[in-house]
Amino acid sequence: MTEKPPISKKTPNKTTRELTDQEAGQVVQAEAQKLGLLPREDTNADIDPTLFDDFTVANAASPIEPDMQDIKAGAPPLLSKDSKAPSPHYHGHRERLKQRLLDSDGEALADYELLEAVLFRALPRRDTKPIAKELLQRFGSFAEVINASEGELRKIKWIKDGAIGEFALIKAATRRLLKTAVVERPVLTSWAKVLDHCRAAMAFEPREQFRILFLDKRNRLILDEVQQTGTIDHTPVYVREICRRALEVNATALILAHNHPSGDPTPSRGDIEMTKEIVKVAKGLGISVHDHIIIAKEGHASFKGLGLI
Repeated sequence: MTEKPPISKKTPNKTTRELTDQEAGQVVQAEAQKLGLLPREDTNADIDPTLFDDFTVANAASPIEPDMQDIKAGAPPLLSKDSKAPSPHYHGHRERLKQRLLDSDGEALADYELLEAVLFRALPRRDTKPIAKELLQRFGSFAEVINASEGELRKIKWIKDGAIGEFALIKAATRRLLKTAVVERPVLTSWAKVLDHCRAAMAFEPREQFRILFLDKRNRLILDEVQQTGTIDHTPVYVREICRRALEVNATALILAHNHPSGDPTPSRGDIEMTKEIVKVAKGLGISVHDHIIIAKEGHASFKGLGLI
């Protein structure tokens, strides 16, 4: 019987290259970052939100990115590509907070809760409550957080371009609303709105500003203009420039305003003497000075109310 020739064992062609240890580690790290198990280089947000995105993220299913100490303590196991990650604990809280905001126009929300809501869009994958509380601890109030300088805000962890943009939007919208309320009616019949407008515009400025409200013969606002900006405790004021500008815009009356960054609205001797000089020169030109208001964080002072005009 003829022996069959032995079957030769062919070595299969190698169609794929084996990953090196370094390459495999890079793949694992990339997948871990996608799942939120490792911190990204940009810790402000996982996406680049715009100012006009809805402040809740319906499809954000990834867990909160942990701090480095969380990773050292032991990160949860990687999920497979087909697995659905659990919804972060704060998603339900965000929806409840949003509903309370809509139901009460914000009146039922504490300062830290309003700040939470402001930060939702800028930090869609992070719990914003501790960040909001840290902001209040640093600056004192909701208004002071919104009006804080960019440099000071960036000292708070997680506060970057997105959050700073949200604060700037709120500040601009507030000023626009209050200014519109002054423009629409005679100033002297809406004095509280004049004060609100000046406070929003000047109370939290780090340097002194000298502002003038130019009025027509019906006491309606013609122009609201910052005449000069000075240092933390002094602003140069030029009487001739004030009167020249009043004649240029056909104003028949003025309201003067400036801020005290120190927080104390009490008029200084220099404030009183300067105001008397403006009143005297303006009167000779047929222009009335209704009041001079000093704005500070703690309140305001009216020269007319104090009997100084």
